Amino acid sequence: MEATFKTEISPKITVFDKILEKTLLRLIPQSVTPNAVTVFRFATIPFVIYFLYNEFYFYGSILFSISAFSDAVDGALARTRSQISDWGKMYDPFADKLLIVSSTLIILLRYTHVFLAWAIAILELFIVISAIYRRTVKHIPVQAHVTGKIKMVLECVGLGIVLLYALTSIPIFFFLGIYTLYLALFFGFISLFVYYSA
Repeated sequence: MEATFKTEISPKITVFDKILEKTLLRLIPQSVTPNAVTVFRFATIPFVIYFLYNEFYFYGSILFSISAFSDAVDGALARTRSQISDWGKMYDPFADKLLIVSSTLIILLRYTHVFLAWAIAILELFIVISAIYRRTVKHIPVQAHVTGKIKMVLECVGLGIVLLYALTSIPIFFFLGIYTLYLALFFGFISLFVYYSA
C-alpha cells in the first residue's frame, strides 16, 4: 500500500512515544510503515469478533490486546519517524472505532449492559460521521485531541478488564471494567465538546 507521508514541523510526540521509540520501535524495520500497522489492525478485527462472539475469551482477549496496542505503535511510528499521512489520519481512528464498537457490542450486550453498549457505539459512529463531514465537506483538518486519546485508552482498558472477568468470573473485574467504560463515555462527550468548540 502506498501513501504520501507529510512531515510535520512539530509533531506532538508524547512521553509514551519516546518510550516506545527507545524500546519496541527499535525492533520494527524502517520498511514497516504506520499505515501497514493500521492495516494489520483491520486484519485482526474479524478474528477478534469471531473469538469473542464464540466465547473463546482467552484467544479473543490476547488478540484484542495486541490489536488495541497496535494503535499506540502506529501512532508512535508516524510521529517519531515523521510518517504522518492523510490515509493514516482517516483510517487509523476508523480502525480503532471498528475494534471498540464490535467488541463492546458483543461483550456488553451479552452481559446485559445494553445502554452502555449502544451509547458507546452511537457516540463512536457520530464521531466518525462528524470527522468525515468536516474533512470532506467543510475541508477542515481533523486532529486528534488529548481527550479523545484518553477515551480510547479507557475504552481499551475497560473492555480488557471486562474480558478478564469473562475469563475468571471474579465480580470485581466486571464492576471495574464497567465503571471504566462509563468514564470513557464521559471523556467521549468531553472530546465532542472540545472538537466542536475548536
